[in-house]
Amino acid sequence: MSAPAPPDLGIERTKRSWPLLRIAVVGVAQALALFAMTWLLDNVKLSSWAAALGAVAFLALLNAVLWPIAIRLTLPLITWTVGLFTFVLNGLFVNLTAWVIDGFEVGSFWSGLLVAFALTIVNLTVGGLVNIDDDHVWRQKVVKRLVHRHEPPDHTEEPGFLFIQIDGLGHDVLSDAIASGHAPMLAGLIANGTHNLVGWECDLSSQTGAMQAGILLGDNSNMPAFRWYEKDTGRIMVSNRPKDAADIEQRQSTGHGLLADGGASRANVFSGDAPDTVLTFSTVLESHGSGSRIAYAMATPYTLMRIIALSIADIVRELRAARRAKKDGVEPSMHRGGVYPLLRAATTVVLSELTIAMLIADIERGVAATYADFVGYDEVAHHSGIAAPEALDTLRRTDEQLRRLLTMLPDAPRPYYVVILSDHGQTQGSTFEQRSGKTLEELVHELAREAAITAPVLAGESWNNVNGMLSDAAAEESRLGRTVARATRKKTDDGEVLLGPSTTEEANAGDGDIVVLASGNLGLLSFTRIDGRATRQDIEARHAGLIDGLAAHEGIGWVLVRDADRGDLVIGAAGTHQLVDDAVEGSDPLEPFGPNAADHLRRTSSFDNCPDLLVNSFYDPATDEGAAFEELIGFHGGMGGAQCHPFVLAPAGLPLEEPLVGAISIHELFKSWVDKN
Repeated sequence: MSAPAPPDLGIERTKRSWPLLRIAVVGVAQALALFAMTWLLDNVKLSSWAAALGAVAFLALLNAVLWPIAIRLTLPLITWTVGLFTFVLNGLFVNLTAWVIDGFEVGSFWSGLLVAFALTIVNLTVGGLVNIDDDHVWRQKVVKRLVHRHEPPDHTEEPGFLFIQIDGLGHDVLSDAIASGHAPMLAGLIANGTHNLVGWECDLSSQTGAMQAGILLGDNSNMPAFRWYEKDTGRIMVSNRPKDAADIEQRQSTGHGLLADGGASRANVFSGDAPDTVLTFSTVLESHGSGSRIAYAMATPYTLMRIIALSIADIVRELRAARRAKKDGVEPSMHRGGVYPLLRAATTVVLSELTIAMLIADIERGVAATYADFVGYDEVAHHSGIAAPEALDTLRRTDEQLRRLLTMLPDAPRPYYVVILSDHGQTQGSTFEQRSGKTLEELVHELAREAAITAPVLAGESWNNVNGMLSDAAAEESRLGRTVARATRKKTDDGEVLLGPSTTEEANAGDGDIVVLASGNLGLLSFTRIDGRATRQDIEARHAGLIDGLAAHEGIGWVLVRDADRGDLVIGAAGTHQLVDDAVEGSDPLEPFGPNAADHLRRTSSFDNCPDLLVNSFYDPATDEGAAFEELIGFHGGMGGAQCHPFVLAPAGLPLEEPLVGAISIHELFKSWVDKN
């Protein structure tokens, strides 16, 4: 028996009262922008207000009438340049306007391009103030024409699925954001009765790589953290590094993932066996025609300029927020300078805008199932805090993007169920180093004394997001692809772009006695001189006092080790928990971490590549704080607090049984929905 048809979500496009007044306001603002350009550029001239308003009106006419035709005629060229040819079209349109309108002069193509950029900023600023979303409606219409020309969809009553992941957003943070008005669209889905908000508990490790492997591929075994050391190969695996993601997917995939039946993967770590992937870490090193998909993003004249302008605005927003937080003495806090504002803009704007554009095309194409990840909130919360104003503002802008996207559904060639979820949450607190004055590596060195410690400096999620986009672009047979490949050739390893901190030290990881890695508030210690899984006795014989010293540290909640006689032990400062029979001596170190903590540890300890020592930071339920072993104040990766409790906004008409524990339970739930339809 098939599931009921998806309900009407009740989301309408923004109503635009007084449309002529709104058009007039934007038109006057654009005319003022043209006058401003005559002051900035010597070869741009305007003779009168009539000339300025005439230029604005004629350019709007060109964009409305000729742009869709130009896009259709030049789509191969746009695909070949991955959208950059639209800059040429923008400059030509402005110069054509200057040729037609008396009293408006533009002296060069490049000046015309700058004029177009100025008008883009006006559209974004003034259009937002007067609540105009015509650009989105227009983009939808142009994309629809392009799709019908190049990939005409088959209309069907069989429902499709949109799986939209808001990375790192915990269940309770979302509930508070809904109550405070920071997620009005998501609040409306619940209020209208079309969706139910349910929580679920993610696995250890609570991070995107392991969760997406479970959700999309149905298997996240042998993934103990975001990054881990494998003794048999001497290799450090990083789950969202493209080369490693490809290897991990090959290990985990059965060929029957969530998206295997004609699905599409957008901006994910793993593909879910989708035949159509763009900006997906596990496939970015392949040449798979992502340029033709990204070309759909160029449906409006100012798309690339819009991305540039929004990126600049986000950089300014971050600089202001960081300065304000420092001035107000906000704690916890961390350094947010250097290249971070650029990395933030890359995730909150560039990746988000490209993902939305591809989802628009997927809906118009009638793709059976699409899974897309929006990482902006996760990125900002890492550096600002999980409920900081800038994190909630990023969530609000994501909510607005999704609202506009979902207004398209009534015109789609098939009905769609919309499933919105997160892969994990985040917990918050000052870092381990801020609290104790030393890193985990330094603590291990202090306790192990004569041991040689290896703690490779590896790129974090932010850098890997950028590297994934660049690697995807460089793999394309296009002019832009070759340009990116040439520009990054000194930072490329076998087709993979590696900007940021070194990601190539894994070849030397075995040179030390102990490899120390961090994954949020989860620490991993591997003893390279001991074959196989080291026991407590093996470690004590070489490094007496190390285990007890770690467990006694005030910043550490527990240490997992395998005892040769008693099996797996979880050791805390004041007690132990024996996993084979849940016998507890003294105070249970797992008590603050929830009723399923022992089950999660039993599962992780069964992995072939479980580290010799697994170390989790403390978690204080009273203050709802822990401490990351990385320099992140909002963190995830281990256990404790909101990081373990993501959410699903599930369509009300689909079957759902609780409790939901582990990413594989989410895969089985989603797979049952997709297969039933």
